[in-house]
Amino acid sequence: MSENRFDVVIIGSGPGGYVAAIRAAQLGLKVGCVEKRKTLGGTCLNIGCIPSKALLHASEKYEEAKNHFATFGIQVKGLSVDLKQMLAEKDKTVAELTGGVDFLFKKNRITRFSGTGKILDNETVEVTSDDGKAEKVLTKNIIIATGSDVAPLKGVDIDGKTVVTSTEALSLPKVPKHLVIIGGGYIGLEMGSVWRRLGSKVTVVEFMDRITPGMDQDVTKNFTRILKKQGMDIKTSTKVVGVKKTKTGADVKVEPAQGGKSEIISCDVVLLSIGRIPLTIGLGLENVGVALDDRGRVKVNGRFETNVKGIYAIGDVIEGPMLAHKAEDEGMAAAEFIAGHTGYVNPDVIPAVIYTMPEVASVGKTEEQLKEAGINYNVGKFPFSANSRAKTNRATDGFVKILADAKSDRVLGVHIIGVDAGNMIAEAVLAMEFGASAEDIALTCHAHPTHTEAVKEAAMAVDNRAIHM
Repeated sequence: MSENRFDVVIIGSGPGGYVAAIRAAQLGLKVGCVEKRKTLGGTCLNIGCIPSKALLHASEKYEEAKNHFATFGIQVKGLSVDLKQMLAEKDKTVAELTGGVDFLFKKNRITRFSGTGKILDNETVEVTSDDGKAEKVLTKNIIIATGSDVAPLKGVDIDGKTVVTSTEALSLPKVPKHLVIIGGGYIGLEMGSVWRRLGSKVTVVEFMDRITPGMDQDVTKNFTRILKKQGMDIKTSTKVVGVKKTKTGADVKVEPAQGGKSEIISCDVVLLSIGRIPLTIGLGLENVGVALDDRGRVKVNGRFETNVKGIYAIGDVIEGPMLAHKAEDEGMAAAEFIAGHTGYVNPDVIPAVIYTMPEVASVGKTEEQLKEAGINYNVGKFPFSANSRAKTNRATDGFVKILADAKSDRVLGVHIIGVDAGNMIAEAVLAMEFGASAEDIALTCHAHPTHTEAVKEAAMAVDNRAIHM
């Protein structure tokens, strides 16, 4: 039995877990954190957000040098890919950031427990190390921050070599000649972009009638066109019946989603990327009576507390988009509630970004959602082809789209497809958090020449007064 009793023990050290731990420590609580990996940071830092962005950045540089430098009078000879070095640099970045979290734990005097956590009751967490030794840790509060795992698909057996998940796709030993991606969501399209730039033929198979089905349809339509123009083969309304490994790779059997004639797609590597599921199995939730919803997610109230007093949950294990920044905000809020303060998270203003080239970013409602809800709205749209900075850089694909309430002019949703969209969306998030109108954005001076002027112009277009269109 652990000699000391903690104020809060967090199970999981991903973006939600480690942020909750640090914030709780800042508020004067005695904090323990349970992590089964050797390094802190969870899926995001170890095998998700961070390593994928490292490869996206590196592959973008390669493609830029290969296909675009000559436009600007820069001649490159003997260009090649050193995949080993590229992967090593990715691993170096991961090590630096996970090490940074470890430093922050020490700085904030957070006690780390290495092993798998299981809740015995609302005041006891059992930690089992890799060698099987178990230790009981006493605590006043528990935060479940165990994240998510890859969703399985019937008929697709993952071996980590020929049939892989996003984890293995980050470290393929060579560039595949043909990569088939099952699932047209954020992760699959990002990884597909990496390997396409490095030389792979990429085929995306999506069951729904469009990729990224939750996005604004106007954005999806343009996004699909751009990806196809870049060389991706995208098959929508198509289901995978099964995957059979061969001597040279795998045969992926597909057929129309509504049924019909099947076909075989032969490839080197298959990436399964149809989504993620909350990691709640083995936590002992059924023993303490923590309620789950019909999708296996932990039910929480507005304070992120479950139906069992003293047990909280955040991030991918609860309702909402499975995004690192959502988990971080929820982690801070949960820690603040536990410490007797008032935490805050606005679930309606959480941005989402796809880090392809160009990037896609959105916040708030889509047109389809507004129509379904019967809300009258106005649309302001401005293309990057009319933006001076985008034109100068020869990166004119995409647009900014703003949806505003027809009566109040309050911004209800913003959708951007274009270079640096992931950074530009922050302005829209801030505006919506403050309840801004489209006119507020239109009256805000934006530096020239910048991509963000497209946001201002889109806001002006809501009132049919865009200048450069």
